[in-house]
Amino acid sequence: MTTANDLDWWRDAVVYQVYIRSFADGNGDGVGDIAGLRGKLDHLARLGVDAIWINPWYPSPLADGGYDVADYRAINPAFGDTAQAEALLAEAHERGLKVLLDIVPNHHSDRHEWFRQARAAAPGSPERERYVFRPGRGPDGAEPPNNWESMFGGPAWERVTEADGTPGEWYLHLFDVSQPDVNWNSAEVRDDFETTLRFWFDRGVDGFRIDVANSMIKQDGLPDLVEGVNDEQDGKHPYLDRDEVHEIYRSWRRIADSYDPPRVFVAEAWVPDPERLARYLRPDELQTAFSFNFLRAAWLAPDLKDNIAEAIAENDAVGAPATWVLSNHDVARHLSRLARTPESGRGYWLDDLVGRPADFDLGLRRARAATLLMLALPGTAYLYQGEELGLPEAEDIPEDQLDDPTWVLSGHTKRGRDGCRVPLPWSGDTPPYGFSINAAPGRGGSWLPQPDAFAACTTERLEADPESILHLYRDALTIRRAHPALGVGGLRWKDSPEGTFAFSRDPGFTALVNVSSAPVSLPEDAEVMLASGPLTRYGSVPADTTVWLRNA
Repeated sequence: MTTANDLDWWRDAVVYQVYIRSFADGNGDGVGDIAGLRGKLDHLARLGVDAIWINPWYPSPLADGGYDVADYRAINPAFGDTAQAEALLAEAHERGLKVLLDIVPNHHSDRHEWFRQARAAAPGSPERERYVFRPGRGPDGAEPPNNWESMFGGPAWERVTEADGTPGEWYLHLFDVSQPDVNWNSAEVRDDFETTLRFWFDRGVDGFRIDVANSMIKQDGLPDLVEGVNDEQDGKHPYLDRDEVHEIYRSWRRIADSYDPPRVFVAEAWVPDPERLARYLRPDELQTAFSFNFLRAAWLAPDLKDNIAEAIAENDAVGAPATWVLSNHDVARHLSRLARTPESGRGYWLDDLVGRPADFDLGLRRARAATLLMLALPGTAYLYQGEELGLPEAEDIPEDQLDDPTWVLSGHTKRGRDGCRVPLPWSGDTPPYGFSINAAPGRGGSWLPQPDAFAACTTERLEADPESILHLYRDALTIRRAHPALGVGGLRWKDSPEGTFAFSRDPGFTALVNVSSAPVSLPEDAEVMLASGPLTRYGSVPADTTVWLRNA
């Protein structure tokens, strides 16, 4: 029988993101896989999370880390097979862990069978109608159909050679050239994605994270972007946050609600306006969406407080929980971001950090404080693999080993996202730090090189240190699960010294966050439940520290 907890688990869940290529390698080939993940489920259960979200594990040439999907209803042989996936689902559920998958609805891989058919078919054919093909502009159609640019750099159009060998139409790729955008005006496209949802829901998957959820619909006529006119996502941008996308999500929600218990969605929608973002969370659409403004906020009290208050207010207006995140597979790890001098509107890519002085001890202190702040907030929280180990961004991967397409498409000017995707360190003092679990002698390794700094961050080493960040995560998640004030609910802001902010949650919980440069005194009669770092000898809260208090 479905209980209320089964229905509403997502409202206050802590979800752990698994970038499967880099989590754990179960067969010794240097690439993470389902066997490796199955072997580490106890680590995740002991950590205290409620669910895992697995980045794409589908067949893919991996031109964009698996977000170039060739078949949505199968498993990449490099990661395992469908039987192993079903075993993982069962083993996760036995441990009380829900499982979310990734779905990529904006584009396919150019290896997808449909795109192979489209390339071979004639202009105007049903096969091409599944994608966004258009004739070029200028003499002989030699210029792209419009001025749109790829998110990774360069033009968003690629010209094909027709079957007779002549230059032909162009296809749209808002991301890599190997990721042709699908045409959401096609009933065939809509039906196929709904079939994929049901395929995985029938196998016990609890929900999906929706990749680039705000960029599926394209404006009729595909007009040029006009500087100063299309700068905002206000419903008028030709391919971002179009109002028509909500019809798709209402259909998906009906499918999810047809299951017992209902399945869940979380939107990756980089929509800066919280009011526009909340539209994705209306009662008949998606349940949750990442609050990326929190991720982008500077480590300054006004910036953090304003972003938190705004996100909670806009989500409350549509009856949805806020969804907090500090790091993921697309941004520089927050420890390395926080190691730099804070500034409003700070960058979140590795390329935004290069050249800025870094203090990684300070970054770790702030990362610990940021985690306790996030886990004290009402709503859902997402953790990115390795943050519980205090991993920094790998900022010096050799250029000849960079894998992210951003590096090539930017003309070798942007290093991209590889630095946050480096395989995890589990044990030992030398690479691959236990990443390859069953490697034969002389085999193993890791598909991206691990920095020397990872030697101090292995799970094995942190297990032995009760003051480590790993134990902080476990302690915080234990308290969050047990304390009646944490999870769903609201908060009340409290007065606090300059450079700090504080809020209370009923019953009997207060969080105090000190982002100033000096210690501050604890409230009278406050009892410390947990602190992100040691307090001063006089019991004050040092700079860059968060404390959880009882009866404050």
